[in-house]
Amino acid sequence: MIDLDETDRALIRALALDATQSAGALGRQLGLSQPAAWRRIKRLREAGVFRGARLDLDREALGFGVTVFLGIRLATKGAVNLEDFERAVTAIPEVQTVEHVLGVYDYRLRVVARDISDFERVLRRRIMMLPGVGNVDANVLLSEERRPGPV
Repeated sequence: MIDLDETDRALIRALALDATQSAGALGRQLGLSQPAAWRRIKRLREAGVFRGARLDLDREALGFGVTVFLGIRLATKGAVNLEDFERAVTAIPEVQTVEHVLGVYDYRLRVVARDISDFERVLRRRIMMLPGVGNVDANVLLSEERRPGPV
């Protein structure tokens, strides 16, 4: 665990909003020199605070107009069943995230599709055919607001 001061937290928030900013731009924004900002970024990266940089893709621009969250309850549970399910579900390109959760469902999936009929095809031909699938509950995403996180 790393000790974070207010400047570190402000730096993390700024990078969470736009990770493409240069150390110079971040330094100007936070009242630091470019080398000081760079050293802080390097220290945070080496401490494992940053796990990588990702592109935020516009799914609609790519033709994926529907996002559906699925709650999956496996019919049978066990280490082998979990591993089989996880291996199979991660091979489906429309499945963006796979979360093993505690509660009503065993897994929560984020699935993208071109439209509802495309989602139905993915659901019937791919997801419902996964090993161990029991109950499935779907929630269609209407809107989304993203936040950088608790820093």
